[in-house]
Amino acid sequence: KISTQERERNRAFRSQLRAAIRDLREMKEKDAAAVKYREVARLLDQAAGCHLIHRRNADRNKSRLAHFVARLS
Repeated sequence: KISTQERERNRAFRSQLRAAIRDLREMKEKDAAAVKYREVARLLDQAAGCHLIHRRNADRNKSRLAHFVARLS
């Protein structure tokens, strides 16, 4: 029963994380993207802390997203 509850919670969190990353990637405005980036970075760190994703995977995603935001005009 506990594993089922944890699986559902993990699935929901991972889904929220993927949606946030997708929303950030679709942004065109730099100021709004910078605000969204802080939210996504926090979610990535939380996911790494819960072992949902590897710590280096989170760092790699944050680096790529930061580069994306920096290139926006």
